[in-house]
Amino acid sequence: MFDIVLHEPEIAPNTGNVMRLAANTGARLHLVRPLGFTLNDRTLARAGLDYRERAALQLHDDWAACAAHFAGRRLFAITTRGGTRYDRVGYAAEDVLVFGSESRGLPGALLDAWPPERRLRLPMRADSRSLNLSNAVAVVLYEAWRQCGFAGGG
Repeated sequence: MFDIVLHEPEIAPNTGNVMRLAANTGARLHLVRPLGFTLNDRTLARAGLDYRERAALQLHDDWAACAAHFAGRRLFAITTRGGTRYDRVGYAAEDVLVFGSESRGLPGALLDAWPPERRLRLPMRADSRSLNLSNAVAVVLYEAWRQCGFAGGG
């Protein structure tokens, strides 16, 4: 199943929503430190409900540790600076979907390491800056899962 990476997430309720999404889709969630909250934050628990115990969650001390964990896997950076639309990719069940923080996105130095065809974007109106992080994760994850026939879903 898919892996979701949140690089330095800042807002606990967004991460809680993604945690709930991961538990309900069978995706694995990875958080890259530093986090803008603690894992026992009440708003994280409120957004994630009781799914925290059901979600496969792994913490990484930094991007280097996270990248090493996924060595040999296909990673996609989801960014407003991407050139490829998210729905024009053929996803495979072991793909890794990487999202940046709510206020900064993924750092330019990180994005520069990705091949252009793996820098994905979600379409938005021209006068828009970005989507909510948990909404963006849901859109991309469900498209990837749909392409894989909703394997494991009911």
